[in-house]
Amino acid sequence: MKTYVVGGAIRDELLGLPVKDLDYLVVGATPEEMIAKGFRPVGQDFPVFLHPDTNAEYALARTERKTAPGYKGFIFHADQHVTLEEDLARRDLTINAMAREIDSNGLVVGPLIDPFDGQKDLKDKLFRHVGEAFVEDPVRLDRKSTRLNSSHIPLSRMPSSA
Repeated sequence: MKTYVVGGAIRDELLGLPVKDLDYLVVGATPEEMIAKGFRPVGQDFPVFLHPDTNAEYALARTERKTAPGYKGFIFHADQHVTLEEDLARRDLTINAMAREIDSNGLVVGPLIDPFDGQKDLKDKLFRHVGEAFVEDPVRLDRKSTRLNSSHIPLSRMPSSA
């Protein structure tokens, strides 16, 4: 079982912005193992647990498959065999598909994990999607760019093909 900080926290750290929201991802664990370690299950659609001391949310690694139009038309699959890279592949933008492993005290213990070149895209001020998220939900790009612009993230363009 390994735990990672993923997504916007990594992006904001690399941009030198204050990290406001930590997303924790657990790879290689079952719900039963999480409960045995004192985590409390709270997720309805996929396995999310509250840390026994901090109440921070920890999600098990998962994949997703589009089943219907719109924002909620997905089926999720989570188990101890889903890899970090598979979980990162379901994310929207490369700049949100990065991770750092942490130990049980929340301290970083490994290098930046960036399978989709999100760090380069940050440097190049580029929005680039990881998969088909924007094709499946075109309004998602508008929501994402509005949220990133309100956070003063200096990204300005998205290639016509990725």
